[in-house]
Parts: sequence; C-alpha cells; structure tokens
Amino acid sequence: MDASDLRVALFSGNYNYTRDGANQALNLLVGHLLQQGAQVRVYAPTSRRPAFAPTGDLVSAPSFKFPGRAEYKVSLGLNAQLRADLKAFAPNLIHVSAPDVLGHSAVKYGEDHGIPVVASYHTRFETYMSYYGLGFLVRTLVRLQAKFYSRVDEVLAPSQMMGEILREWGVPTPVSRWSRGVNHDRFSPGRRDLQWRRSLGIADDEIAVGFLGRLVKEKGLDVFADAMHALDRRGVRHKTLVIGEGPARDWFAKEVPDAVFAGFQSGDDLGRAVASMDVFFNPSITETFGNVTLEAMAAGVPVVAARASGAVGLIDDGVTGLIVPPTDIQGYADALQRFCEDHAFRRAAGAAGHAKAGGYKWDTINQTVLDTYLRVIERRSGR
Repeated sequence: MDASDLRVALFSGNYNYTRDGANQALNLLVGHLLQQGAQVRVYAPTSRRPAFAPTGDLVSAPSFKFPGRAEYKVSLGLNAQLRADLKAFAPNLIHVSAPDVLGHSAVKYGEDHGIPVVASYHTRFETYMSYYGLGFLVRTLVRLQAKFYSRVDEVLAPSQMMGEILREWGVPTPVSRWSRGVNHDRFSPGRRDLQWRRSLGIADDEIAVGFLGRLVKEKGLDVFADAMHALDRRGVRHKTLVIGEGPARDWFAKEVPDAVFAGFQSGDDLGRAVASMDVFFNPSITETFGNVTLEAMAAGVPVVAARASGAVGLIDDGVTGLIVPPTDIQGYADALQRFCEDHAFRRAAGAAGHAKAGGYKWDTINQTVLDTYLRVIERRSGR
C-alpha cells in the first residue's frame, strides 16, 4: 500500500474558522497528503467568514457557538447527512484531532465500520480549567481524555513530554511523534526591521520583550504581566511588544499599560514582527508543542518559556533559551533580566535557536504522519 491508496477522513473541531497553530498544522498536513496522491476529506464546523481558505475538501459539520467565547464553535457530532457523505467517501483511515463530540462520533464510526483511527493531540484542555474557575473539573477531564485516546489505534503527539503525559494518564495506545515545522523564509533573522520598530516607538537600543499569540487568558497573560511588573521594579530597561488580538486585549492592555500593541500580524508581516523582537516570552502551559516558540527560534530570537509541554524538548535550557517553573514570577524576571543585560548571551542563544530550528521542516515532519497512517492500516490488516 502507498500514499495513493489512502482515503483519509479528517475530523477537526476548528479547521479554518479561526486561526491558531493547531488548525494551520492540519491544513499543512492535508496539503502534503494531497501532494503525495492521497485523497482527503475534512469534516469540521465552518463559518461564513473563516480566518483563511481551507486546504482540500471541507464538509461543514453542525455546531453552535461556545457560550461566552463566540469565536469558537462546539460540534454536534455526525448527523445523517455527514454519515451519508462518509459512506460515499469510503475512508480507509480516520484521523481525529480533538476529543470533542465530533471526534467521539468519528471514533465510534471507525469502530462500527472496522476503520482504523489515528488521533492527534493538539490542545491541553485540562490546563484551561484554572483560568475559568473550573479547577475542580481537571481530574474528570483528564479521565475523559485518557478514555478517548485509549480507543484509537495510534496517537500522534507533538512532543516527547506529551507522549509521557499520555502514559501517565494510563493511555496504552502506541504514541508516535508528529512535531511541527516552520516557514524558514518567513521566520528568519533577516526579517528584522529596525525602521518598523521605530515606527512603534521602540528605540534601537531598547530590548523588546515580545508576546505572540491570541490574547486569551489561557496563554498565560496574567503570568506575563506579573513578570513584566517584576522587571519594572528592578529597573531593567526594556519595552514590551505584543503581537496578536483576542477577547482579553482590553484586560491585558490595562495590566501592561506601557506595552506596544502591534495588533494581529500575518504572512511576512508576522515574520518581520517576530524577528524584530529581542526576547520572546512564552509563559503558557497550555501548549502541546509551541509553534510560536519555534517561529521565534527560527527568527534568531532567544526564548524564555514555562517548563511545560510546549517548551521541554524544544528549548535547550541555557543554550537556545531559558526554561522557568510555570508560576515562578521571580524566576521569569531573572531570565528576562539576564537576556536584557547580557547582550553576548542573548545573541548566542538566538543564533543557537536559529540553528536548531533549521531541522524542523514541514515536508519531512508531515511525511511521518503519512507513514504512520500506512503503518496503522497494515498493522490492522495483520500484514
């Protein structure tokens, strides 16, 4: 069996109606599969005004807006129309990317029809709970996720640490590595633009400490703000540069009133924004890989990050960046101060990160997913 024999039904909770690292990775994967001759059909909630055009054939799944977070949608599973579409497509492999209602329905469909199922792990939903006063649900959510991933043929985890976490949860399913790649033309030290920085009021000799991502509290905005306050109290000269938009923007702007908000950036403008930082600060513990961290590394920007699944294994502590316990505000301030004041160390860490990021190429990484599909099908058939 080879790629041209594959008929993949991909189920996603968000394929393109908002933009995030997970759905962009899925779109790049589908593009690679199509280039290799596979047939792919994507089932996901849709929007009249999606963030970007989908790659491949996208079938709209029924959904409703998430209460209190209207930019996200909750799927309602497989209805009769989707089941008919699936039957006509006749997939020989199912890929689920989220343990939501649609994902559960897809796994059940695979079980009922003898179709192997691969699941990819993208979001640490259990870590979101503390940001919304729902910490009491963490154990339940972990148990439900463990049950879900135990039902599939193989799990694609973005990092070694995420594979270890799944094992700690008691998931017996084989786990393979689906890392992430980066656009090396877009995210490059050569994109650095001092004139753009000056237009934002950042002096050439100021150290720009950057945040990049959706402005939502689960990205660690509270920790980021507290660390910036600690840096201010120490009298460390710096400028906070925020790239992104989101529902928590107004709250965040009040927390870091001296920050420069450059808004949402995309394409080569995003590459310019990242390369124009001096230090990238990512305190999020909800990431499974940390696409933005890799983009900063590719741009030659050293990273300060939380000791969590998005950083461990990607950042070489003390070489390409500094890793800090997730809630250690003074530890973050120490790391940021070191990069702000030790220019040689900052330049060396940026160069080391750029060199390491060179090994993360989308075509090579997505080929591992295709190879996993073929291996799972052959294993299920007993060959």
